Amino acid sequence: MIRTGKKFSKPEMSRVINGDVKLAEEAEKPEKVRLDILMGEYFKSYNRSSLQKFIEFGFATVDGKTAKKPNQKFERGVKIDLKIPETMKNADLVPEVIYEDGNVVVLDKPAGLLSMPRAQYCPEKTLENYGLLVHRLDRDTSGVVILAKSPEVQEFLKKQFQNRTTHKTYYAVVSGRPKLDEAKIDLPIARDLKHPTMFRVDPNGKESETYYKVLKSNDKYSLVELRPTTGRTHQLRVHLKYLGHPILGDPLYGEVKADRLYLHANKLEIALPGDKRVTFEAKLPKEFEDVFRAGK
Repeated sequence: MIRTGKKFSKPEMSRVINGDVKLAEEAEKPEKVRLDILMGEYFKSYNRSSLQKFIEFGFATVDGKTAKKPNQKFERGVKIDLKIPETMKNADLVPEVIYEDGNVVVLDKPAGLLSMPRAQYCPEKTLENYGLLVHRLDRDTSGVVILAKSPEVQEFLKKQFQNRTTHKTYYAVVSGRPKLDEAKIDLPIARDLKHPTMFRVDPNGKESETYYKVLKSNDKYSLVELRPTTGRTHQLRVHLKYLGHPILGDPLYGEVKADRLYLHANKLEIALPGDKRVTFEAKLPKEFEDVFRAGK
């Protein structure tokens, strides 16, 4: 028997490894590594900080069991799965700054960016990462949005939306061509009780008013300018659906799938602190023009 120089109460097997005498039990014991380091070896497109957040939010499983601690150690060879929610795929979206001063920041929000967190813990960036929220755009809607840099300015701006003294203009690509090139849609809207995440035209709903104007058309679609005077949830999407001309790519109210929701907040007219009235504009995304150029 080869001895290691230590005394043991029981005889134990040992072997020579690289010239060193080691206990067989010790030599065969697999190394354990922190989970965040282990994941970094497999998921190289994410940095360690991001992987730690993914673990803490419960996105990682080890051998089928959810892991919650980045410093938890595992042997190499375990099965690690990382299931990132669809929302996280938009984590790299960064809005363009249209205007900024000491009171406000005006952004061109990309489609896919949330206005505010959906839950207490939200792993993705939202508009609230850039300032205090004054008004919202649906996740899939792009365009101009204004945020405040102090609670006082936030309240000043919010009152204008509440009192309907702001003026908003949207562009949308819709299926078909409306019978009238220009008209007012005056139809009340309420939550759809059969589908709680949706809204519908309802005579008992809240007052909702939208002006529209057809700007161009082809055989399949029309580009329309929309001017809502009220700000109901999904108002433009519901009104256009009711007319029989849903917005292209609308996953809730539409009929034709597309790479995005073709709704864009083009202009916002609002008074800044000091009563200076300004109009901000977010240029029309290239894909809107491509719909007509390609004759899709």
